[in-house]
Amino acid sequence: MISVEKITFRYEKHLPLFQDFSWQVERGHTWVIIGPSGCGKSTMLYLLAGLQRPEVGKILINGQPVTGPRPQTGLILQDYGLLPWSTVRDNIQLGLNLRSFYGPDGKHAPAGALPVKSQPAVEHWLQRLGISAIAGKFPGQISGGQRQRTAIARTLVLEPDLLLMDEPFASLDTPTREDLHQLVRAISTERTLTTVLVTHTIDEALFLGEMILVLKNGINQTPLIFENPFTGQLTPHASQDYQRLTGRIREELKGTLA
Repeated sequence: MISVEKITFRYEKHLPLFQDFSWQVERGHTWVIIGPSGCGKSTMLYLLAGLQRPEVGKILINGQPVTGPRPQTGLILQDYGLLPWSTVRDNIQLGLNLRSFYGPDGKHAPAGALPVKSQPAVEHWLQRLGISAIAGKFPGQISGGQRQRTAIARTLVLEPDLLLMDEPFASLDTPTREDLHQLVRAISTERTLTTVLVTHTIDEALFLGEMILVLKNGINQTPLIFENPFTGQLTPHASQDYQRLTGRIREELKGTLA
């Protein structure tokens, strides 16, 4: 699904975040990227999304080079990115309107393209994510968890094959965060989505990620990967194997802060 091949990327006047860095993600798997602030977690998502481009190397998705945003990639940000003047339903509808205008490939507008009327897919995701009752409200009138559900619905209504999430639950309270963890796990499994999610939290990484990529401060050259047998398990915390794995990840993260 994703092939990151010997990329180098740096921001101007800074050392590279990635140098000769390679990484593979198989279709249908869920990966979590974890690491300290400034290590390149969000940058990797932007590279995968085609919003940034490596100065050396290449990124392939389904065998095709990523040279810009692709319509089949969904990106969900921490601040939700909702239009404050649009209702929940209209925010979910937004991507379908844009796709109607620009065409399925995001480049070639069909002749006479106009915004589409509300479609069954919008109503499906309103119901599936439990936000039908607030469909006519505006983002400023609903909770953070409801805003995040709206952002998720707006992405999934476009039927992506790759879902990228940048710390989507960081600002939510614990019960809401755990509820959305369950929801994302269920949807990823139902739709066989390939998912890459960024987090700062080890427990969140271990609940959501089948595989965990640890990034470090400084130059990332060789991916540090942990296979996670505890994904989706609600109460593995007392397990010695779970504690051992969290300890290993924590030690690696301590090393990145040096």
